[in-house]
Amino acid sequence: MKSNERELAREGALKRTLTPIMLWGLGVGYVISGMYFGWNLGLEKGGTLGLAIATFFIVVMYLTFTFSYAELACAIPKAGGGFDYAKRSLGPGWGFIAGMAQNIEFIFAPPAIALAIGAYFNLFFPEIPVIQIAIFSYVVFTGLNIYGVKAAAIFELVITIFAVGELLLFAGITLPHMEVSNLSQNALPNGFHGIFAAIPFAIWFFLGIEGVANVAEETIRPQRTILIGFGSAILTLVVLCILTFVSSVGVGGWEAIVYRADGSSSDSPLPLALAKIVGDNNLLYHLLITVGLFGLVASFHGLILAAGRSTFEFGRVGFAPSFLGNVNGKFKTPANALLVNMAIGIAALLTGKTSEIITIAVFGALTLYIISMVAVIRLRKIEPLLERPFRVPFYPVFPIVALVIAVISISAMLVDNLKMGGLYLLILLGSFLAFKLFYTTKNR
Repeated sequence: MKSNERELAREGALKRTLTPIMLWGLGVGYVISGMYFGWNLGLEKGGTLGLAIATFFIVVMYLTFTFSYAELACAIPKAGGGFDYAKRSLGPGWGFIAGMAQNIEFIFAPPAIALAIGAYFNLFFPEIPVIQIAIFSYVVFTGLNIYGVKAAAIFELVITIFAVGELLLFAGITLPHMEVSNLSQNALPNGFHGIFAAIPFAIWFFLGIEGVANVAEETIRPQRTILIGFGSAILTLVVLCILTFVSSVGVGGWEAIVYRADGSSSDSPLPLALAKIVGDNNLLYHLLITVGLFGLVASFHGLILAAGRSTFEFGRVGFAPSFLGNVNGKFKTPANALLVNMAIGIAALLTGKTSEIITIAVFGALTLYIISMVAVIRLRKIEPLLERPFRVPFYPVFPIVALVIAVISISAMLVDNLKMGGLYLLILLGSFLAFKLFYTTKNR
């Protein structure tokens, strides 16, 4: 019996079917909606220069973080991702905090994207309420993930290719009309503070890339596949981020892709930029809106997949109710975890507080990044002989750089989002206290 078959025979094992190209599709798909909506609101906070500076440092953080995280993912290819890495290197307590932060990120980001999907469909079918479309999307894509990870990954790959192609087409149309002077108009409207205020929107460009690690247990030859998938995904996203940012702002200045004609703020910068060139009745304009939906669906679907694996691992190791760690006998997928996450996501949808939901998700992401970088350094010290098929380059510079930028980012966010930061910390502290009461009595 081959090693892959032996693993499948093991009770509770997830099925290994993912290839490098599928991981690329997942990695880019998790994130790509951030190119289509939301990021431009950072221009209102920091202007072109403020958001550009924030984005530069966030790009550095994600590049150094991703390759550091890849070392952990290749050495410990398990579905829990950052939770498993922190638990092994820092103990159960820090493992729980990392895992809970990861759960918060992956569970609370999809509701915001679902509302955007609902708003897109509502343009074509105004008689159907946005919230109904969003809930329907949850049911459909949760069902697809329950059916099987290979089918889910192939679907993700196809729609991600469409979404990437649309961004490249957008850049091809707008770049010839770009004027450098538009990049310098009112470039720093709120001064130095605007740079820090723009950080969450810069993070939105890349939020979720680490979800690739959560399907490590379902990849063929994970040590090689994860490295290729992670590396190619982050490089693709950096290129798309630069192209989208420069081409969007360059056609008419940052205010043209933040404010609608009536003066209200819009979180859809690409249609606003394209309308400056071709008008809002052109075929290309309608194509952008239609295909832009693929970008939203790719991230929504991909984050549902990653969240399912994260919650599944929590249940499997006893950090959450054990039924969450069960694998569906027919499809070999974490069906219970996916269904519970769907219920939480729909509850978040019904609050209608999209921006607050996004903010909490970003807090979770930064907490995960900080603990994971500490885990890289700690694991090198306590397990120097651990097999590491991939080692982060320029160690320890890469994990330290990612750690420092993440700490500065979360500190800046707490200053500008004190209420949401307090709510996030309350969720984290409350769940940690419940964990201590449960885990210490059941698992010692």
